[in-house]
Amino acid sequence: MNQKIVVLERDSVGRDVEIDRYRDFGEVVVYDNTVTEEEVAERVKDATIIIGNKSPMNERSLKEATKVQMITGFATGYDNIDISYLNSRNIVFSNVQDYATAAVAQHTFALALYVMEHLHHYDHYVKDGAYEAQSRFSNFDVAFHDLEGKTWGIAGMGHIGRKVAQIATAFGCNVITYSTSGKAAKGDYPQVDFETLCRQSDVISLHCPLTDRTRHLINEKAFDLMKESAVLVNVARGPVVDSKALYDALVQGKILGAGLDVLEKEPIRPEDPLHQFKDSSRLVITPHLAWASIEARERCAQQVYENIDGFLKGTPVRQIVG
Repeated sequence: MNQKIVVLERDSVGRDVEIDRYRDFGEVVVYDNTVTEEEVAERVKDATIIIGNKSPMNERSLKEATKVQMITGFATGYDNIDISYLNSRNIVFSNVQDYATAAVAQHTFALALYVMEHLHHYDHYVKDGAYEAQSRFSNFDVAFHDLEGKTWGIAGMGHIGRKVAQIATAFGCNVITYSTSGKAAKGDYPQVDFETLCRQSDVISLHCPLTDRTRHLINEKAFDLMKESAVLVNVARGPVVDSKALYDALVQGKILGAGLDVLEKEPIRPEDPLHQFKDSSRLVITPHLAWASIEARERCAQQVYENIDGFLKGTPVRQIVG
């Protein structure tokens, strides 16, 4: 059957990754970006297969899309997808999985080490001329510490959390974990309650999905429990961290610093409290790119191809059923 495939967010996978491969399945209509329910509704009216990412997929955006049979996209997370509604329509939803594990784990350590080793400060020390003006060969006026022997706390032990645990162990860290699902699972690393994770960790990295349990998991109370020397890394979902609480924690010196790849609203808004915190030695923010190495984006695009191919052959892969 010749499909009509609508790509709603072509730019989300990058222009350096080709998507002509999807023409193997039929007509392909491409939009650079699609944000609102109204835009989705207008663009998918005649679609049989939808490829999205962050676009809202729910009754309001899909009720007039009477031909749609499958939805897939350039993302693992699906908090923007109403799975119950899709099931009521017998619409198959398949996400992409484990395509960016290496990239996100790598970025986790890039953010953590940038803050821990005060790299912003030392880079400016050299470039501003202070280094060339001194007589000694070295400068270490802002103290930093070994990662070896420190406690690395992980919230969310999926593919990425486990990869981060492996790398942290290679650095010589003591790894502890917290189950954000509330399910006690056997593993290679000690599982602790959330209060213990906050109190004991020198670094806390977040790798959990956004759910009712994890929304604002890191809040004022959590920061009150943390060490003043702690570093927070969020490469999960922005709303897992309360932005106002993080801003206050940084201003009040409750923690050493934070590295963020995700924010409560993306792109960042002027009203976001973190927009006002300009000390890059204590807060580094990247624009939701941890997942986006060229290798990861190529794997992502290929998995979408495999999702469609499997669906059309009657054997959907990576299918999410609510």
